Amino acid sequence: MAARHSALGTPVAEGTRRRARRSAAYRKEQTRLAPYEEIARLVIKHRMALGLTQAELARRMGTSHSAISRIESGQHATTVETLRRLAEALELRFLVGFESGSREKPTRELIAV
Repeated sequence: MAARHSALGTPVAEGTRRRARRSAAYRKEQTRLAPYEEIARLVIKHRMALGLTQAELARRMGTSHSAISRIESGQHATTVETLRRLAEALELRFLVGFESGSREKPTRELIAV
């Protein structure tokens, strides 16, 4: 995949790294958004695997195209219920859980919702 570039021609990843080095607030926001960006990547991956557009996925969920767009932007929190409906529309099982123990050897407890 080709590197994304900003309007100024700088690779996006490079600009992001520079901004993160200079700003603690930016790093904090990156950390806060990281789980939503991961969800976005998964949604896009599974939507594309099914050959669905955002509008088609929205119809399957009974929601709006803009709601799917917000989720796929990775910049917005969403509810557990929305994630459950999203999984169903993507023909997936939705799991939630808790993790304890060390980061190196976590203990995960998951349930299907």
